[in-house]
Amino acid sequence: MSFLSYLINGISLGSIYAIIALGYTMVYGIARMLNFAHGDIIMVGGFAIFTIVSTMGLPPLLGILVAVAVCTVLGVTIERVAYRPLRGASSLAVLITAIGVSYLLQNVALLIFGSNARQFTSVVTLPNLKLADGALIISSVTIVTIVSCILIMIGLTSFINKTKVGQAMLAVSEDNGAATLMGIDVNRTIAITFAIGSALAAVAGALLCSTYPSLTPYTGSMPGIKAFVAAVFGGIGSIPGALIGGVLLGVIENLSKAYISSQLSDAIVFSVLILVLLIRPTGILGRKINEKV
Repeated sequence: MSFLSYLINGISLGSIYAIIALGYTMVYGIARMLNFAHGDIIMVGGFAIFTIVSTMGLPPLLGILVAVAVCTVLGVTIERVAYRPLRGASSLAVLITAIGVSYLLQNVALLIFGSNARQFTSVVTLPNLKLADGALIISSVTIVTIVSCILIMIGLTSFINKTKVGQAMLAVSEDNGAATLMGIDVNRTIAITFAIGSALAAVAGALLCSTYPSLTPYTGSMPGIKAFVAAVFGGIGSIPGALIGGVLLGVIENLSKAYISSQLSDAIVFSVLILVLLIRPTGILGRKINEKV
């Protein structure tokens, strides 16, 4: 039963990574840029929920809605102010800007909330699930996290494949110039992509802080990096790849902590990533893009 418990918890953790990885994979797939400030948007969402629920005493659902709204506006603002002026710049300039935005968000949070860890109140209040006469207990947060990840993946895939905005995203991801000639507003499409990714970051922040109820200005840093690893693992630019990469990463990390060493779990995760990329550089579901010169 212990192995099954570790496996389920690993899938739950991987589901959080997958939701975060969606932000990376969508932005890269459409705008061809890496938004390394994405992990800190998770932290902003966590503090928004903390303020609404713990400080003001309002319902958790309202806290989640406020966090989604705040993170969506923040994501669109970051894209408009920091990334859009660099649309034609080198990838190195965009990377440095993303790191700068990340540190800016962390330091603003430090000024407002301080460096002390805050106790986060879980947004999930459902009862735990007991199986095998109580031998296996699955927490309600774990169940909600896995179900939320599946629903988000299905909804996002349907949105991209069946809506006009989703088709515009696919067109922009293939060729910016051709999409512009077809009458697609590229800037608007990329802004919508940032909005969706940031809204999902708020949801991931709520689930992450409910699972690990400690909140600091650095809460989103390591999960953001691991989610980026998950996106690369599964094939950055691929939505199913983000799901597969996130779940595999969560399972490997949890089983490594349980059966090998909690101190070495991160090293094992990154070692597996290196091994996968040596064998398949584009990731599990990634595809090689041939550039015409």
